Amino acid sequence: MKMEKLFNEDVMALDTYIMVRLKERTAQLKDKLTQKNRAPISLSMGAPTSAPPSALIDKLKEFLTEDNIHSYSVTRGESYFREACVQRMKDRFGVVLDSNDEVCSVLGSKDGLANLIRFLIYPQHEEFQKDIILIPDPGYASYSQMVGCSGGKAYPMALTPENNYQPDMEQVWEQLKNDGYDENKVKAVIINYPNNPLGVMATKDYVQKVVDFCKKHDILLISDAAYCDLYFDEAHKPFSVFELKGAKDIAVEMFTLSKPYAVTGWRLGWICGNKEVVSRFAKGKSTIDNGMFKALQKACAYIMTSAEGDEYIAQGNISYKRKQSILVKGLKELGWEIDENNIPKTTFYLWLPIPRKYDSCVKFCQDMLEKSGIVVVPGTAFGTYGEGCFRISYVCSDEKLQEVVDRMKADGFRY
Repeated sequence: MKMEKLFNEDVMALDTYIMVRLKERTAQLKDKLTQKNRAPISLSMGAPTSAPPSALIDKLKEFLTEDNIHSYSVTRGESYFREACVQRMKDRFGVVLDSNDEVCSVLGSKDGLANLIRFLIYPQHEEFQKDIILIPDPGYASYSQMVGCSGGKAYPMALTPENNYQPDMEQVWEQLKNDGYDENKVKAVIINYPNNPLGVMATKDYVQKVVDFCKKHDILLISDAAYCDLYFDEAHKPFSVFELKGAKDIAVEMFTLSKPYAVTGWRLGWICGNKEVVSRFAKGKSTIDNGMFKALQKACAYIMTSAEGDEYIAQGNISYKRKQSILVKGLKELGWEIDENNIPKTTFYLWLPIPRKYDSCVKFCQDMLEKSGIVVVPGTAFGTYGEGCFRISYVCSDEKLQEVVDRMKADGFRY
């Protein structure tokens, strides 16, 4: 008996996550690349490589010896963690939330998004009978997989230079109907600003239009705010959807501690907003996990509301801006036509066209890895509209970033 046939067809359609595939391929080539002085340099994962705040580590050590700290937590999050989330939202965005019914912990925003999507969708197998979630394209690679393996349809919203990476929702709606889909099947819209992989922000006026659109059509707005603390100047400071009129009526927002505090392996975050959605999410989540390790919650509750935490984020953003400058300078020397006015002011990503001699982003990224040991991500990993582009994540050291530029020059990778 083939055990694979026991799995449902939506799960069987899944491929391994792109970052895992890249990591596996890099491991296969590591020895060969190292022998020719091209040991792999990873610019693929959106994962900070710096150490977490020292105050955070110190607090974790302190809390590890407290009574009952190693027992089960509650799936909604300990009260001190939820209260810290509320305080963070007030300090950072001026947003007022109720810790009792408008906040719930998640095991990282990826886990939270996957569960929320699964709770929303009634699984179907007929294409035009499926529940629909509108997702950005290019967008986070897991969105479409989360929707697909839940038995739903991920319908792409094109983010292009022509629409300034802010798609007209009414045009998307009309295109969806023209493609034969039932607008009554649409459950939610996912927005992600600052955006992965593009690094772009949206205006408040635009997001207000998205809020109004979702209210008009009675659908949920899911704001993935994973990169809200990664920005390079106050003029481009990301905002919360809850700073906008009426957002609490139809929206939830997902946050993570992974990016701002360099604790990607800790898996902490929160969902907040509409109390009906958050409360129902918390009930569903109670059947899936037993909450986060209480010592981690307590340490992170401290860092989120501390001066040390704010300073760590500020210094990290200065570092990312410097790293971006190293790469931009080097890539311009290699012929990339980078408009200084359009360089991302948020995240730690660069989204660039592949060299002119290539007609496939996958082929270009394969050559970069196999010839130069440089790991970047093909644009098609983020959606159909990603063809012709690739993503760089500049989270490694300044020295390695300069070595990337030097290798590209030596190995003939020019625009």
